[in-house]
Amino acid sequence: MPIYLPATTQTTAGALTPRQIVAELDKYVVGQTAAKRAVAIALRNRMRRQKLPPELAEEIAPKNILMIGPTGVGKTEIARRLARLAQSPFIKVEASKFTEVGYVGRDVESMVRDLVELGVDMVREERLEEVRSKAVQNAEDRLLDILLPPPRPVAPDEELGAARDAQQQTRERFREQLRAGRLDARVVEIDVREKAFPSFEIIAGSQIEEVDINLKDMLPGLFQGKSKRRKLKVPEALEYFRTEEEQKLIDMESVAKAAVERVEQAGIIFIDEIDKIAGREGSHGPDVSREGVQRDILPIVEGTTVNTKYGMVRTDHILFIAAGAFHVSKPSDLIPELQGRFPIRVELEPLGKDEFVRILTEPRSALIKQYMALMDTEGITLTFTDDAIRRIADFATTVNDRTENIGARRLHTVLEKLLDEISFEGPDLGDKTVTIDEAYVTKMLADIVKNEDLSRYIL
Repeated sequence: MPIYLPATTQTTAGALTPRQIVAELDKYVVGQTAAKRAVAIALRNRMRRQKLPPELAEEIAPKNILMIGPTGVGKTEIARRLARLAQSPFIKVEASKFTEVGYVGRDVESMVRDLVELGVDMVREERLEEVRSKAVQNAEDRLLDILLPPPRPVAPDEELGAARDAQQQTRERFREQLRAGRLDARVVEIDVREKAFPSFEIIAGSQIEEVDINLKDMLPGLFQGKSKRRKLKVPEALEYFRTEEEQKLIDMESVAKAAVERVEQAGIIFIDEIDKIAGREGSHGPDVSREGVQRDILPIVEGTTVNTKYGMVRTDHILFIAAGAFHVSKPSDLIPELQGRFPIRVELEPLGKDEFVRILTEPRSALIKQYMALMDTEGITLTFTDDAIRRIADFATTVNDRTENIGARRLHTVLEKLLDEISFEGPDLGDKTVTIDEAYVTKMLADIVKNEDLSRYIL
Protein backbone atom coordinates (compact mmCIF):
# COMPACT_ATOMS: atom_id res chain seq x y z
CA MET A 1 0.00 0.00 0.00
CA PRO A 2 1.69 3.22 -1.05
CA ILE A 3 1.84 5.96 1.52
CA TYR A 4 1.76 9.36 -0.15
CA LEU A 5 3.88 12.08 1.44
CA PRO A 6 3.16 15.49 -0.03
CA ALA A 7 4.49 17.52 2.87
CA THR A 8 8.15 18.37 3.28
CA THR A 9 10.18 19.86 6.08
CA GLN A 10 11.41 23.44 5.98
CA THR A 11 15.03 22.36 6.29
CA THR A 12 16.65 20.84 3.23
CA ALA A 13 17.46 17.20 3.87
CA GLY A 14 20.91 17.46 2.29
CA ALA A 15 22.07 19.91 4.93
CA LEU A 16 20.88 17.91 7.94
CA THR A 17 23.40 16.28 10.27
CA PRO A 18 22.46 13.00 12.00
CA ARG A 19 21.79 14.98 15.20
CA GLN A 20 19.42 17.29 13.33
CA ILE A 21 17.69 14.33 11.67
CA VAL A 22 17.05 12.81 15.11
CA ALA A 23 15.74 16.19 16.31
CA GLU A 24 13.31 16.31 13.37
CA LEU A 25 12.12 12.78 14.13
CA ASP A 26 11.67 13.73 17.80
CA LYS A 27 8.94 16.15 16.73
CA TYR A 28 6.74 13.23 15.69
CA VAL A 29 7.99 10.08 17.43
CA VAL A 30 8.53 9.75 21.19
CA GLY A 31 11.57 7.84 22.48
CA GLN A 32 13.29 5.06 20.48
CA THR A 33 16.63 6.89 20.34
CA ALA A 34 18.58 3.87 19.06
CA ALA A 35 16.28 3.40 16.06
CA LYS A 36 16.35 7.12 15.25
CA ARG A 37 20.15 7.14 15.38
CA ALA A 38 20.33 4.16 13.02
CA VAL A 39 18.05 5.67 10.38
CA ALA A 40 19.73 9.09 10.74
CA ILE A 41 23.13 7.56 10.02
CA ALA A 42 21.69 5.61 7.07
CA LEU A 43 20.20 8.78 5.58
CA ARG A 44 23.39 10.77 6.13
CA ASN A 45 25.47 8.01 4.50
CA ARG A 46 23.20 8.21 1.46
CA MET A 47 23.95 11.95 1.24
CA ARG A 48 27.69 11.30 1.68
CA ARG A 49 27.62 8.70 -1.10
CA GLN A 50 26.16 11.22 -3.56
CA LYS A 51 29.28 13.40 -3.12
CA LEU A 52 31.71 10.60 -4.03
CA PRO A 53 33.17 9.90 -7.49
CA PRO A 54 30.74 7.75 -9.53
CA GLU A 55 33.04 4.71 -9.70
CA LEU A 56 33.37 4.62 -5.88
CA ALA A 57 29.75 5.53 -5.19
CA GLU A 58 28.63 2.56 -7.29
CA GLU A 59 30.44 0.19 -4.92
CA ILE A 60 28.90 1.52 -1.71
CA ALA A 61 25.71 -0.35 -0.88
CA PRO A 62 23.18 1.00 1.64
CA LYS A 63 23.29 -0.53 5.12
CA ASN A 64 19.79 -1.94 5.48
CA ILE A 65 18.12 -1.84 8.90
CA LEU A 66 16.16 -4.48 10.83
CA MET A 67 13.88 -3.03 13.53
CA ILE A 68 12.85 -5.41 16.28
CA GLY A 69 10.06 -4.45 18.63
CA PRO A 70 6.41 -5.02 19.59
CA THR A 71 3.52 -3.46 17.69
CA GLY A 72 2.65 0.17 18.29
CA VAL A 73 6.07 1.42 19.39
CA GLY A 74 6.84 3.58 16.32
CA LYS A 75 8.66 1.37 13.80
CA THR A 76 6.56 2.38 10.80
CA GLU A 77 6.29 6.01 11.90
CA ILE A 78 10.07 6.41 12.11
CA ALA A 79 10.54 5.09 8.56
CA ARG A 80 7.63 7.16 7.21
CA ARG A 81 8.88 10.39 8.76
CA LEU A 82 12.41 9.66 7.53
CA ALA A 83 11.15 9.36 3.96
CA ARG A 84 9.23 12.62 4.28
CA LEU A 85 12.34 14.29 5.65
CA ALA A 86 14.46 13.06 2.73
CA GLN A 87 11.66 13.71 0.18
CA SER A 88 12.25 10.15 -1.02
CA PRO A 89 9.84 7.76 -2.74
CA PHE A 90 8.63 5.55 0.11
CA ILE A 91 6.41 2.51 0.23
CA LYS A 92 5.33 0.22 3.06
CA VAL A 93 4.64 -3.43 2.28
CA GLU A 94 3.70 -6.39 4.45
CA ALA A 95 5.95 -9.40 3.95
CA SER A 96 3.07 -11.75 4.78
CA LYS A 97 1.19 -10.58 1.65
CA PHE A 98 3.80 -12.07 -0.66
CA THR A 99 3.84 -15.71 -1.69
CA GLU A 100 6.43 -18.02 -3.09
CA VAL A 101 6.73 -18.18 -6.88
CA GLY A 102 4.20 -20.70 -8.18
CA TYR A 103 1.52 -19.81 -5.61
CA VAL A 104 -1.39 -17.41 -6.11
CA GLY A 105 -0.56 -14.06 -4.52
CA ARG A 106 1.54 -10.96 -4.93
CA ASP A 107 4.86 -11.17 -6.67
CA VAL A 108 7.76 -9.76 -4.60
CA GLU A 109 8.87 -7.59 -7.54
CA SER A 110 5.57 -5.69 -7.26
CA MET A 111 7.02 -3.72 -4.33
CA VAL A 112 9.57 -2.15 -6.70
CA ARG A 113 6.93 -1.50 -9.36
CA ASP A 114 4.70 0.20 -6.79
CA LEU A 115 7.65 2.31 -5.64
CA VAL A 116 8.33 3.40 -9.23
CA GLU A 117 4.67 4.33 -9.71
CA LEU A 118 4.91 6.46 -6.58
CA GLY A 119 8.14 8.03 -7.85
CA VAL A 120 6.44 8.92 -11.14
CA ASP A 121 3.58 10.55 -9.22
CA MET A 122 6.05 12.59 -7.15
CA VAL A 123 7.99 13.84 -10.19
CA ARG A 124 4.78 14.53 -12.12
CA GLU A 125 3.45 16.66 -9.24
CA GLU A 126 6.70 18.65 -9.20
CA ARG A 127 6.49 19.23 -12.96
CA LEU A 128 2.82 20.20 -12.64
CA GLU A 129 3.78 22.96 -10.22
CA GLU A 130 6.23 24.30 -12.80
CA VAL A 131 3.72 24.39 -15.68
CA ARG A 132 0.53 25.17 -13.72
CA SER A 133 0.44 28.91 -14.45
CA LYS A 134 1.05 28.34 -18.18
CA ALA A 135 -1.63 25.61 -18.25
CA VAL A 136 -4.17 27.90 -16.55
CA GLN A 137 -3.49 30.65 -19.09
CA ASN A 138 -3.87 28.23 -22.01
CA ALA A 139 -7.10 26.87 -20.51
CA GLU A 140 -8.47 30.40 -20.15
CA ASP A 141 -7.61 31.12 -23.79
CA ARG A 142 -9.45 28.00 -24.97
CA LEU A 143 -12.49 28.90 -22.88
CA LEU A 144 -12.48 32.52 -24.08
CA ASP A 145 -12.44 31.26 -27.67
CA ILE A 146 -15.77 29.55 -26.90
CA LEU A 147 -17.29 32.36 -24.83
CA LEU A 148 -16.43 35.20 -27.23
CA PRO A 149 -18.07 35.55 -30.64
CA PRO A 150 -15.77 35.15 -33.65
CA PRO A 151 -13.97 38.36 -34.61
CA ARG A 152 -15.98 40.47 -37.05
CA PRO A 153 -14.47 41.33 -40.44
CA VAL A 154 -12.48 44.56 -40.53
CA ALA A 155 -14.32 47.35 -42.36
CA PRO A 156 -12.59 48.91 -45.40
CA ASP A 157 -12.29 52.30 -43.69
CA GLU A 158 -11.13 50.79 -40.37
CA GLU A 159 -7.50 50.48 -39.36
CA LEU A 160 -6.41 46.84 -38.86
CA GLY A 161 -4.32 47.56 -35.73
CA ALA A 162 -7.12 49.49 -34.02
CA ALA A 163 -9.59 46.66 -34.69
CA ARG A 164 -7.23 44.10 -33.20
CA ASP A 165 -6.65 46.27 -30.13
CA ALA A 166 -10.40 46.57 -29.57
CA GLN A 167 -10.82 42.80 -29.84
CA GLN A 168 -7.94 42.24 -27.42
CA GLN A 169 -9.42 44.68 -24.89
CA THR A 170 -12.75 42.86 -25.06
CA ARG A 171 -10.97 39.56 -24.56
CA GLU A 172 -9.06 40.84 -21.50
CA ARG A 173 -12.28 42.21 -19.96
CA PHE A 174 -13.82 38.75 -20.33
CA ARG A 175 -10.68 37.22 -18.82
CA GLU A 176 -11.02 39.47 -15.77
CA GLN A 177 -14.68 38.51 -15.39
CA LEU A 178 -13.72 34.84 -15.74
CA ARG A 179 -11.09 35.11 -12.99
CA ALA A 180 -13.47 37.10 -10.76
CA GLY A 181 -16.09 34.32 -11.03
CA ARG A 182 -18.72 36.49 -12.71
CA LEU A 183 -19.11 33.98 -15.56
CA ASP A 184 -19.47 30.90 -13.33
CA ALA A 185 -23.20 30.54 -13.98
CA ARG A 186 -22.78 30.32 -17.77
CA VAL A 187 -22.88 26.97 -19.56
CA VAL A 188 -20.62 26.09 -22.48
CA GLU A 189 -20.57 23.11 -24.82
CA ILE A 190 -17.18 21.45 -25.28
CA ASP A 191 -15.68 18.22 -26.62
CA VAL A 192 -14.84 15.91 -23.71
CA ARG A 193 -12.69 12.84 -24.28
CA GLU A 194 -14.13 9.90 -22.39
CA LYS A 195 -11.83 7.35 -20.84
CA ALA A 196 -12.08 4.04 -22.63
CA PHE A 197 -11.58 0.79 -20.77
CA PRO A 198 -10.99 -2.50 -22.55
CA SER A 199 -13.89 -4.92 -22.18
CA PHE A 200 -11.75 -7.82 -20.95
CA GLU A 201 -9.86 -8.76 -17.84
CA ILE A 202 -6.14 -9.29 -17.44
CA ILE A 203 -5.28 -12.00 -14.95
CA ALA A 204 -2.68 -10.59 -12.54
CA GLY A 205 0.69 -12.17 -13.07
CA SER A 206 4.35 -11.45 -12.71
CA GLN A 207 4.57 -9.68 -16.07
CA ILE A 208 1.35 -7.65 -16.10
CA GLU A 209 3.28 -4.49 -17.04
CA GLU A 210 4.58 -6.14 -20.20
CA VAL A 211 1.05 -7.24 -21.10
CA ASP A 212 -0.16 -3.67 -20.66
CA ILE A 213 2.61 -2.26 -22.86
CA ASN A 214 2.05 -4.81 -25.62
CA LEU A 215 -1.68 -4.21 -25.69
CA LYS A 216 -1.19 -0.47 -26.09
CA ASP A 217 1.29 -1.04 -28.90
CA MET A 218 -0.91 -3.50 -30.75
CA LEU A 219 -4.23 -1.71 -30.26
CA PRO A 220 -3.43 2.00 -29.97
CA GLY A 221 -6.96 3.14 -30.68
CA LEU A 222 -8.48 0.98 -27.96
CA PHE A 223 -7.23 3.07 -25.05
CA GLN A 224 -7.70 6.55 -26.55
CA GLY A 225 -11.38 7.11 -25.79
CA LYS A 226 -13.97 8.94 -27.89
CA SER A 227 -14.84 12.63 -27.89
CA LYS A 228 -18.35 13.57 -26.85
CA ARG A 229 -20.09 16.95 -26.79
CA ARG A 230 -21.07 17.88 -23.26
CA LYS A 231 -22.54 20.94 -21.63
CA LEU A 232 -20.54 22.10 -18.61
CA LYS A 233 -20.58 25.14 -16.40
CA VAL A 234 -17.67 27.52 -16.91
CA PRO A 235 -15.67 26.41 -13.78
CA GLU A 236 -15.96 22.73 -14.77
CA ALA A 237 -14.95 23.45 -18.37
CA LEU A 238 -11.99 25.53 -17.17
CA GLU A 239 -10.83 22.71 -14.90
CA TYR A 240 -11.12 20.18 -17.75
CA PHE A 241 -9.11 22.40 -20.10
CA ARG A 242 -6.50 23.03 -17.39
CA THR A 243 -5.99 19.29 -16.88
CA GLU A 244 -5.65 18.74 -20.62
CA GLU A 245 -3.14 21.58 -20.98
CA GLU A 246 -1.07 20.28 -18.06
CA GLN A 247 -0.80 16.89 -19.73
CA LYS A 248 0.31 18.53 -22.98
CA LEU A 249 3.01 20.59 -21.25
CA ILE A 250 4.52 17.66 -19.34
CA ASP A 251 6.97 15.35 -21.09
CA MET A 252 6.13 11.98 -19.57
CA GLU A 253 9.29 10.37 -20.95
CA SER A 254 11.48 12.76 -18.96
CA VAL A 255 9.20 12.30 -15.93
CA ALA A 256 9.62 8.52 -16.11
CA LYS A 257 13.39 8.80 -16.53
CA ALA A 258 13.71 11.17 -13.54
CA ALA A 259 11.42 8.96 -11.43
CA VAL A 260 13.42 5.80 -12.15
CA GLU A 261 16.65 7.59 -11.24
CA ARG A 262 15.13 8.93 -8.01
CA VAL A 263 13.84 5.51 -7.03
CA GLU A 264 17.21 3.88 -7.74
CA GLN A 265 19.21 6.46 -5.79
CA ALA A 266 16.83 7.58 -3.02
CA GLY A 267 13.99 5.03 -2.73
CA ILE A 268 13.05 3.54 0.64
CA ILE A 269 11.09 0.30 1.03
CA PHE A 270 9.71 -0.57 4.47
CA ILE A 271 9.02 -4.31 4.80
CA ASP A 272 6.75 -4.88 7.78
CA GLU A 273 5.87 -8.18 9.48
CA ILE A 274 9.07 -9.82 8.28
CA ASP A 275 8.91 -12.07 11.35
CA LYS A 276 5.78 -13.70 9.86
CA ILE A 277 7.89 -15.29 7.10
CA ALA A 278 10.68 -16.43 9.45
CA GLY A 279 9.94 -20.15 9.27
CA ARG A 280 12.12 -22.78 10.91
CA GLU A 281 13.89 -25.59 9.08
CA GLY A 282 11.83 -28.70 8.50
CA SER A 283 8.47 -27.00 8.99
CA HIS A 284 5.40 -28.46 7.32
CA GLY A 285 1.94 -27.34 6.30
CA PRO A 286 1.24 -23.60 6.02
CA ASP A 287 4.85 -22.78 7.01
CA VAL A 288 6.37 -24.58 4.05
CA SER A 289 6.41 -21.54 1.75
CA ARG A 290 7.87 -19.06 4.27
CA GLU A 291 11.46 -19.82 3.37
CA GLY A 292 10.50 -19.60 -0.30
CA VAL A 293 9.19 -16.05 0.23
CA GLN A 294 12.46 -15.13 1.93
CA ARG A 295 14.43 -16.49 -1.01
CA ASP A 296 12.25 -14.50 -3.41
CA ILE A 297 12.77 -11.29 -1.43
CA LEU A 298 16.53 -11.89 -1.14
CA PRO A 299 17.54 -10.85 -4.71
CA ILE A 300 15.46 -7.65 -4.43
CA VAL A 301 17.31 -6.68 -1.24
CA GLU A 302 20.70 -7.86 -2.53
CA GLY A 303 20.37 -5.86 -5.73
CA THR A 304 18.74 -6.93 -8.95
CA THR A 305 17.07 -5.42 -12.00
CA VAL A 306 13.27 -5.31 -12.09
CA ASN A 307 11.33 -4.81 -15.30
CA THR A 308 8.66 -2.10 -15.00
CA LYS A 309 6.57 -0.29 -17.58
CA TYR A 310 8.87 2.72 -17.11
CA GLY A 311 12.00 0.72 -17.86
CA MET A 312 14.49 -1.43 -16.00
CA VAL A 313 15.01 -0.45 -12.35
CA ARG A 314 18.05 -1.47 -10.32
CA THR A 315 17.51 -2.07 -6.60
CA ASP A 316 21.19 -1.99 -5.58
CA HIS A 317 20.95 1.38 -3.81
CA ILE A 318 17.38 1.31 -2.51
CA LEU A 319 17.34 1.46 1.30
CA PHE A 320 15.38 -1.42 2.85
CA ILE A 321 14.06 -1.14 6.40
CA ALA A 322 12.51 -4.35 7.74
CA ALA A 323 10.52 -4.60 10.94
CA GLY A 324 8.88 -7.27 13.01
CA ALA A 325 7.76 -8.03 16.56
CA PHE A 326 9.54 -11.42 16.62
CA HIS A 327 7.32 -12.69 19.45
CA VAL A 328 7.28 -16.29 18.24
CA SER A 329 10.28 -16.41 15.91
CA LYS A 330 13.73 -14.82 16.23
CA PRO A 331 15.79 -12.82 13.72
CA SER A 332 18.10 -15.85 13.55
CA ASP A 333 15.18 -17.86 12.10
CA LEU A 334 15.51 -15.87 8.87
CA ILE A 335 17.67 -17.53 6.23
CA PRO A 336 21.36 -16.57 6.70
CA GLU A 337 21.58 -14.81 3.34
CA LEU A 338 18.69 -12.49 4.22
CA GLN A 339 20.08 -11.85 7.71
CA GLY A 340 23.32 -10.72 6.09
CA ARG A 341 21.51 -8.11 4.01
CA PHE A 342 20.27 -6.33 7.16
CA PRO A 343 23.53 -5.61 8.98
CA ILE A 344 22.10 -2.92 11.28
CA ARG A 345 19.75 -4.20 13.96
CA VAL A 346 17.97 -1.99 16.47
CA GLU A 347 15.62 -3.04 19.22
CA LEU A 348 12.74 -0.72 20.03
CA GLU A 349 11.63 -0.47 23.64
CA PRO A 350 8.06 -1.16 24.78
CA LEU A 351 6.16 1.98 25.75
CA GLY A 352 5.06 2.71 29.30
CA LYS A 353 3.03 5.33 31.16
CA ASP A 354 5.62 8.12 30.87
CA GLU A 355 5.94 7.63 27.11
CA PHE A 356 2.13 7.62 26.75
CA VAL A 357 1.90 10.99 28.52
CA ARG A 358 4.46 12.40 26.10
CA ILE A 359 2.72 10.84 23.06
CA LEU A 360 -0.55 12.45 24.11
CA THR A 361 0.93 15.95 24.37
CA GLU A 362 4.37 16.45 22.76
CA PRO A 363 4.29 15.55 19.01
CA ARG A 364 3.09 18.15 16.51
CA SER A 365 0.05 16.03 15.73
CA ALA A 366 -0.46 14.67 19.26
CA LEU A 367 -3.70 12.81 19.91
CA ILE A 368 -4.97 15.37 22.43
CA LYS A 369 -4.43 18.16 19.87
CA GLN A 370 -6.28 16.13 17.24
CA TYR A 371 -9.38 15.67 19.41
CA MET A 372 -9.36 19.30 20.49
CA ALA A 373 -9.27 20.36 16.83
CA LEU A 374 -12.08 17.95 15.91
CA MET A 375 -14.35 19.28 18.68
CA ASP A 376 -13.46 22.85 17.75
CA THR A 377 -15.24 22.31 14.42
CA GLU A 378 -18.47 21.99 16.45
CA GLY A 379 -17.65 25.15 18.41
CA ILE A 380 -16.67 23.11 21.47
CA THR A 381 -13.64 24.22 23.48
CA LEU A 382 -12.19 20.97 24.80
CA THR A 383 -9.43 21.06 27.42
CA PHE A 384 -7.59 18.32 29.31
CA THR A 385 -6.07 18.77 32.75
CA ASP A 386 -2.60 17.34 33.43
CA ASP A 387 -4.10 14.89 35.93
CA ALA A 388 -6.54 13.66 33.26
CA ILE A 389 -3.75 13.05 30.77
CA ARG A 390 -1.75 11.06 33.33
CA ARG A 391 -4.87 9.07 34.22
CA ILE A 392 -5.52 8.25 30.53
CA ALA A 393 -1.92 7.05 30.18
CA ASP A 394 -2.30 4.98 33.34
CA PHE A 395 -5.46 3.27 32.04
CA ALA A 396 -3.83 2.56 28.65
CA THR A 397 -0.81 1.00 30.37
CA THR A 398 -3.02 -1.13 32.63
CA VAL A 399 -5.08 -2.48 29.72
CA ASN A 400 -1.91 -3.24 27.74
CA ASP A 401 -0.50 -5.17 30.70
CA ARG A 402 -3.66 -7.18 31.32
CA THR A 403 -4.61 -7.92 27.72
CA GLU A 404 -2.63 -7.77 24.48
CA ASN A 405 0.10 -5.12 24.43
CA ILE A 406 -0.59 -3.04 21.31
CA GLY A 407 1.58 -0.11 22.35
CA ALA A 408 0.52 3.45 21.57
CA ARG A 409 -2.44 2.22 19.51
CA ARG A 410 -4.17 1.55 22.83
CA LEU A 411 -4.42 5.31 23.34
CA HIS A 412 -6.75 5.54 20.33
CA THR A 413 -9.20 3.02 21.80
CA VAL A 414 -9.07 4.58 25.28
CA LEU A 415 -9.63 8.14 23.99
CA GLU A 416 -12.48 7.06 21.70
CA LYS A 417 -14.27 5.46 24.65
CA LEU A 418 -13.50 8.41 26.92
CA LEU A 419 -14.90 10.99 24.49
CA ASP A 420 -17.79 8.86 23.23
CA GLU A 421 -20.50 10.92 24.92
CA ILE A 422 -18.99 14.28 23.99
CA SER A 423 -18.49 13.22 20.36
CA PHE A 424 -22.11 12.04 20.12
CA GLU A 425 -23.75 14.92 22.00
CA GLY A 426 -21.35 17.59 20.67
CA PRO A 427 -23.65 19.39 18.20
CA ASP A 428 -26.47 19.53 20.80
CA LEU A 429 -24.45 20.63 23.84
CA GLY A 430 -25.61 23.84 25.45
CA ASP A 431 -22.32 24.48 27.22
CA LYS A 432 -19.64 24.55 24.55
CA THR A 433 -16.76 24.56 27.05
CA VAL A 434 -15.82 21.07 28.24
CA THR A 435 -12.99 20.26 30.63
CA ILE A 436 -11.78 16.67 30.92
CA ASP A 437 -10.41 16.14 34.44
CA GLU A 438 -9.26 13.09 36.37
CA ALA A 439 -12.72 12.50 37.86
CA TYR A 440 -14.34 12.39 34.41
CA VAL A 441 -11.71 9.97 33.10
CA THR A 442 -12.23 7.69 36.10
CA LYS A 443 -16.03 7.83 35.72
CA MET A 444 -15.88 6.86 32.02
CA LEU A 445 -13.17 4.21 32.12
CA ALA A 446 -12.72 2.75 35.62
CA ASP A 447 -15.48 0.12 35.40
CA ILE A 448 -14.36 -1.09 31.98
CA VAL A 449 -10.72 -1.37 33.00
CA LYS A 450 -11.59 -3.26 36.21
CA ASN A 451 -13.62 -5.82 34.30
CA GLU A 452 -10.91 -7.66 32.39
CA ASP A 453 -13.35 -9.58 30.17
CA LEU A 454 -15.17 -6.36 29.25
CA SER A 455 -11.93 -4.47 28.52
CA ARG A 456 -10.89 -7.18 26.06
CA TYR A 457 -13.91 -6.33 23.93
CA ILE A 458 -14.24 -2.58 24.45
CA LEU A 459 -10.64 -1.44 24.84
